[in-house]
Amino acid sequence: MSENPKANAKGKPVAVVVGATSKWQADGRNTKLAHGKALDDGNLPIGVRWGVGGAISQKFAREGFFVALTTRAEANAAALAKAIREQGGDCMIVELDLTSQDSVGAAFAAIRREAGDPEVLVYNAGYLEGRDLPPEKELLEHIPVEMFDTAQHIASRGPFLVAKEVLPAMRKKGQGSFFFSNNAKSLRGTKRMTGESLYYPRVMMRTLAQVLSEEYSEHGVHVANVVIDGLIDSPGTRALPRAQNRPDIVMNPVKIAEAFYYLHTQDRSCWTHELQLTPFPTKPSY
Repeated sequence: MSENPKANAKGKPVAVVVGATSKWQADGRNTKLAHGKALDDGNLPIGVRWGVGGAISQKFAREGFFVALTTRAEANAAALAKAIREQGGDCMIVELDLTSQDSVGAAFAAIRREAGDPEVLVYNAGYLEGRDLPPEKELLEHIPVEMFDTAQHIASRGPFLVAKEVLPAMRKKGQGSFFFSNNAKSLRGTKRMTGESLYYPRVMMRTLAQVLSEEYSEHGVHVANVVIDGLIDSPGTRALPRAQNRPDIVMNPVKIAEAFYYLHTQDRSCWTHELQLTPFPTKPSY
């Protein structure tokens, strides 16, 4: 975590990306699980190297925001922060463990102290719990309670704690954006298939977005749930056989980031509260 008390010395508006790095980045946990090793991302476009979180961070930095990159370990975001600064942007890295209320509180205290109150919050946190379970353990009866707890922390309790940290200031100011980066499993409960994370709690994330829309929209805070309905390009996913066999089903994180920025810049007379993004050759989930 940065110790510079003047991290946002230029007084730029603040955007916080919770989960700025990706489990599918070159050395990410999903990448190592799927491929057995870290990958080389040197030949990949800079916009896709850190998945959705990295692309959103770069987009808002280019648009003049000071971006707070939250991640579990500072080293995970070091290359992303370097890329943003080389592009002329400003940012800071903040370590954040969403399973710990103390960590959430300390992280946002540091952001407020060193950068200021967030104008934009993008909740992009993910988890891999469930992916390593074998085919014979697809049913709920085989899911360890600890695995469910982690999924619940990241998908439901975590955004609840983050919302409590940033929404009061947005409400008092009468403006702000609070966006959820979600997936198609948030639309309804479905069986967890082999190789998937435990996504049941994502439905609660969508519900929280709906509740916050009802509670805070009238106070000038734009809340939206973004359903990213497909395979997102990144070093780890690009190397998967299904991505290589059907590249047209892979979603460009740079374009996903543009959708988030579009939401933030919408006129308040016509806000979108749920946006579903689906690659053209596939049918939208429901």
